[in-house]
Amino acid sequence: MQLEKITDYLWEIPKHTKDGMNVPGRIYASKKLLDAVGEDKSPEQVANVACLPGIVGYSLAMPDIHWGYGFPIGGVAAFDIEKGGVISPGGVGYDINCGVRMMRTALSLKDVLPKLKDVLSHLYHTVPSGVGSSGAIATISRDEERRLLTEGARWAVGKGYGSKEDLEHIEDNGVLTDADPSILSDTAIKRGLSQVGTLGSGNHFLEIDKVVEIYRPEIASVFGIAADSIVIQIHSGSRGLGYQICDDYVRRLLRASEKYGIKLLDRQLACAPVNSPEGKEYLSAMACAANYAWVNRQVIMHLTRESLMRSLQTSPKELGAELIYDVCHNIAKIEEHLIEGNKTKVCVHRKGATRAFPPNHPAVPKDYQKIGQPVLVPGDMGRSSFLCVGTDEAMKNTFGSTCHGAGRVASRTAMIKKSKGKNLYQEMESMGVLVMTKSHDSMAEEMPSAYKDVSEVVEVMELAGISKKVAKFKPLGVIKG
Repeated sequence: MQLEKITDYLWEIPKHTKDGMNVPGRIYASKKLLDAVGEDKSPEQVANVACLPGIVGYSLAMPDIHWGYGFPIGGVAAFDIEKGGVISPGGVGYDINCGVRMMRTALSLKDVLPKLKDVLSHLYHTVPSGVGSSGAIATISRDEERRLLTEGARWAVGKGYGSKEDLEHIEDNGVLTDADPSILSDTAIKRGLSQVGTLGSGNHFLEIDKVVEIYRPEIASVFGIAADSIVIQIHSGSRGLGYQICDDYVRRLLRASEKYGIKLLDRQLACAPVNSPEGKEYLSAMACAANYAWVNRQVIMHLTRESLMRSLQTSPKELGAELIYDVCHNIAKIEEHLIEGNKTKVCVHRKGATRAFPPNHPAVPKDYQKIGQPVLVPGDMGRSSFLCVGTDEAMKNTFGSTCHGAGRVASRTAMIKKSKGKNLYQEMESMGVLVMTKSHDSMAEEMPSAYKDVSEVVEVMELAGISKKVAKFKPLGVIKG
């Protein structure tokens, strides 16, 4: 794939590279990260996305880019709704609204480290994890699930899982209002009934971190974090319900692509015009899954607070566990952006990418207005994670988007093969990290060597002016699915 260097951290796939490209492709990466990207042919996916109807600006990829279903993971694209712009399930992903939330605490390293094993064990038995995990809360009825899918995180708070203050620090306040549960398949509904409050498998995790570096103290103080303080990260999504919704609508929108005469270079890019009946229906179904994911993380956070208080024998005030923010990674949203100098309604797909809105944007919480939207960028379970903030440059160049994590460099199958016969738990302990997981294979899939170094990924976005580093975290204890 032909790539032209724009800067040391930005590369372009010219519009003439592939027949049918409506816009150029752009990849944010250092030369080192770009060399890793080239091995999995994900730049070709960037070019394929550039061929979709109504795309504006660029088909974008963040430095954590790797091969995905249809769109690359790390892909961002915006489509002009009034000019035939499309919505594509492959541009959202199977785990709809997979995302991360972070809580600060009043705890310090000395409060947690001596009791870490007991604390982690208590969390492990409180928050179910692994393939098909269920039973975090009593199985809900179908009528209750429909309310959940409509109300999002508000449903969880109304049931006693957290407080109204939590909602202020969730992207979109934890609800997309155009959700319509009546259009979902019976299979999707069934898959969601018992999985609320569960981590699931794959790269999902519950993590106890310590703050190891503060880059911008004035911003960190707004978030209430300081060096050696303890934060909690939760990474999960819409579980089986979201997967089923994506699976159902990939097939439906493939038929819609044919109906509307949309030429696809890859069938995994099945899509429909945003304003078509099929496009609107997918957006409503996707909103249901997004709301489910917000409920899921809200319940997990509540269970985590309860578990920490019991295992540390502390009060809510002494624990001081408060939500910093919750971000989406796999989502499509209708937003207004400047396109060629004009305010334009576009459908922005962020697949393995994080919203990074700047200071004074109306979607940023009131108490963060002066600093910009928090951006949570988890790495791997052996190295580090970052808290960043969005910028004006992001709005100008990436539709208010930045990276979402480290990005894989090795497949799960390859990692399982590589790790046979190794004591992975001991290997992680030698790095100062205690890990609890369901199986050796699930541990092997997520070892640090499966990922790029997130420090390099975040640095690219810092140098590009897209997001700014605020703090760095080191894992102490990790629960994996």
